[in-house]
Amino acid sequence: MPDSLKIVEGRALSAQQKKDLLNRLARVEGQLRGIQKLVALADAPSDCEAVAQQMAAARKALDRSFVQLLTASIVTHTGNAADIDEARESAARLAALFDKFA
Repeated sequence: MPDSLKIVEGRALSAQQKKDLLNRLARVEGQLRGIQKLVALADAPSDCEAVAQQMAAARKALDRSFVQLLTASIVTHTGNAADIDEARESAARLAALFDKFA
């Protein structure tokens, strides 16, 4: 996780959830930098397969980050709800986000 990012406490995600997600995103960022180097150094046709494989891995890692964000949000938002109706509203709103972006 970049040291320049200050994690603030809030109601969206806990500090630990934010830290875990930021660490995962930093790993994805590292994967993308590695892919950029592979592209820059690609010489033979077989190099394209290696690039494609790494791109697929990075995409999968980013998809996993998305799922981690939504599951953490569901846990936090429903757990912090004042009552069952608010918890249901939060769950429905997050399910709509999942449906929209997944």
